[in-house]
Amino acid sequence: MPHALLAASTEPSLPIWLVTERTWSDISSQLPKAAQGFAKAQSFEGKAGSHCLLPDADGNLFGVAFGLAGEDAKQRDPFAIGKLATILPDGVYRFENDAPDATLATLAWILGSYGFTRYRKRSKKSVRLVTPKGVDAEDVTRIANAVFRSRDLVNTPTNDLGPDGIEAAAREIAEAHGARFTSIVGDDLLKQNFPMIHAVGRASAVAPRLTDFSWGDESAPRITLVGKGVAFDTGGLDIKPPSSMLMMRKDMGGAAATLALADMIMGAKLPVRLRVLIPAVENSISSNAFRPGDILNSRKGITVEIGNTDAEGRLILADALTLADEEKPDLIVDFATLTGAARTALGPELPPFYTDDDELALDIARTGMEVNDPVWRMPLWAPYQSQLDSKYADMNNVGGPMAGSITAALFLRRFVSEAKAHVHFDIFAWNPSTRPGRPEGGEVQAARLIYALLKKRYTL
Repeated sequence: MPHALLAASTEPSLPIWLVTERTWSDISSQLPKAAQGFAKAQSFEGKAGSHCLLPDADGNLFGVAFGLAGEDAKQRDPFAIGKLATILPDGVYRFENDAPDATLATLAWILGSYGFTRYRKRSKKSVRLVTPKGVDAEDVTRIANAVFRSRDLVNTPTNDLGPDGIEAAAREIAEAHGARFTSIVGDDLLKQNFPMIHAVGRASAVAPRLTDFSWGDESAPRITLVGKGVAFDTGGLDIKPPSSMLMMRKDMGGAAATLALADMIMGAKLPVRLRVLIPAVENSISSNAFRPGDILNSRKGITVEIGNTDAEGRLILADALTLADEEKPDLIVDFATLTGAARTALGPELPPFYTDDDELALDIARTGMEVNDPVWRMPLWAPYQSQLDSKYADMNNVGGPMAGSITAALFLRRFVSEAKAHVHFDIFAWNPSTRPGRPEGGEVQAARLIYALLKKRYTL
């Protein structure tokens, strides 16, 4: 069923003229005199991001003009049209001329309307768009709903979304699609050989856990998703300063992205065998918290010296990745809000990704641009592996003061050896400010691009 913000072509609607500074003159000359005069009085020239509500002769809304970047612009935002969902009066609208990419424009319209209303209600708006020709309304709706649900998860504070809440969200999505769901909780993690997940989460009042669900034909290509589910990160005994803890509810953004992607894959019934693993913990401080200098065993048998308890995400991912790797899947994809170094290198809008598979890397980079879910490949620079050396264990969980995102990726790579391909995304999972289609707050990064890539690879 199409999204509530999409309308049928049979519904009465108001036109939206998509213009550039170059095309505005020709388009405006075809408008009624009242609309032309009003636009001129408002000094509307079709500049990118600008809009003008055009009246008819009686002063009623006749239509809307919206400025897009021209073809010769150095930078064009495929989501620019998403701004309209937040600024137009209530009503049903249609694109009077073709959008540069109608599918992305439609998706941006819906995504831009998102608001987190669990704790504070906002005024209801009904700004709907007639689905443009050629747009798969069901697929756009599937993507938008998955993104909305996971944005809600990232935005929800930890008092209402601890490790048990992450498990409940995973279970709900799994059961909605008929997936087989299990969860290993508390000391059972030790019994089933997930010692690092247990160590990181044991200090919390809510027990750590590993959620695991599978879906699809066992004979189909095996795709395994792993998401970092740290419900809150104090930093542990290497405690974070207060300013760094303010947004730590988003430290489960990797789990949220994983669940969004899984929801899309299962909803589209892609011909793959999907497995989803989410280690869910809270990195708390208590008498039984793991300590700097501790040496932990891992599921893979690699011993890890703790150089910093605030580098906990890679520890829980390591045990989950080891389990994923044991099946020798065709592809492992992990999502994690792993390092501040990634933000220093590329900022909040462009997550780095790491893989040894050059063909896969090209497909990811290309697809990210196609669906406006951009990422940037970073190197798994082998010489930096020595930064993870330990005097007492097989490796340390942290490297030196530089290249932190790379050394974190190198740490994770040690736990994947059997999969045909592995890609790691170091995401931010947050929009620091509102942009078209991307309201301030929790965000789903890299999931849409992997969904598009899998569709291209596994469907005709």
